[in-house]
Amino acid sequence: MTGYPIEVFWSDEDQTWIADVPDLPFCTAHGPTPHEAVAQVELATEAWLEAAQKNGRPVPEPSPRAVRA
Repeated sequence: MTGYPIEVFWSDEDQTWIADVPDLPFCTAHGPTPHEAVAQVELATEAWLEAAQKNGRPVPEPSPRAVRA
């Protein structure tokens, strides 16, 4: 896990669960369950970070997670 917040939601249009990493542009994945969507976006996050490092692109810091009471 990289520490980046992940947003998970159901897409009526696509009829699938979507997992998105808002801090990383275009880092999104999908799956038939919320768990699978998160597992896929974790792989996509690793690939995104590796590609950015390899190509000398800046990597944003993870945004703080909201604290819920």
